Amino acid sequence: MKVVILAGGLGTRLSEETVLKPKPMVEIGGRPILWHIMKIYSHFGFNEFIICLGYKGYMIKEYFAHYPLHTSDVKIDFETGYQESLSEAEDPWTVSLIDTGENTMTGGRLKRIQKYLGPNETFMATYGDGLADINLKKLLSSHYDSNRIATVTAVKPPIRYGILKIKGKSDVTSFAEKPKGEGSYASGGFFVFESKIFDYLDNDETVLEHYPLETLALLGQMNAYKHNKFWYAMDTLKDKNYLEQLWAEDNAPWRVWK
Repeated sequence: MKVVILAGGLGTRLSEETVLKPKPMVEIGGRPILWHIMKIYSHFGFNEFIICLGYKGYMIKEYFAHYPLHTSDVKIDFETGYQESLSEAEDPWTVSLIDTGENTMTGGRLKRIQKYLGPNETFMATYGDGLADINLKKLLSSHYDSNRIATVTAVKPPIRYGILKIKGKSDVTSFAEKPKGEGSYASGGFFVFESKIFDYLDNDETVLEHYPLETLALLGQMNAYKHNKFWYAMDTLKDKNYLEQLWAEDNAPWRVWK
């Protein structure tokens, strides 16, 4: 199953880092947060990635083009230019790096990669800045059991994310981005979508969290997978430093691949 990662935003609230690099390339423990996200998926057997590039996307391309240099010992023959990895391949990944436009909105980025998916293909999707100790197999099972177009992971973060109203066990009845006041569950990304999601995506200006998800919720076509354990998004330098501290203390809950 393919995993789509939205990695093209400007990351303006983390400008101390993103003035030089795209937000998904900001490092936690010496590795880009994008790498951490991919390791979570890979732990559960999801190894085929489509990464939606935008702002400074060439840096993400260069990272993966020279991945062994970043992740393993290498031997380089300067006379011939031959390069050899001295370590076994660390990750069984295939990675498609797709330029989806520097100013494209989240829904527009998904729309642009539609051609890389089959006409009736279920796929997973997430943002390039959120970490969780989520069981992705259970997430996928919840989606299949629901028979809905979309499944969103429902988390309980500080009040700065899209709020979900959930009826019963898992029926999402409304989706509102960043409302005022206190809320219960919020959208934590880590989506599963059926290909019908593309019927609700129009163009580059489409914001996934507005019309598409709000409409699916109203139509009863959105399922919630409740995740009550660790989830955290890296929005600011304070967030980055917090995640760095967890990693340095060997107390990173999202490191499910240990």
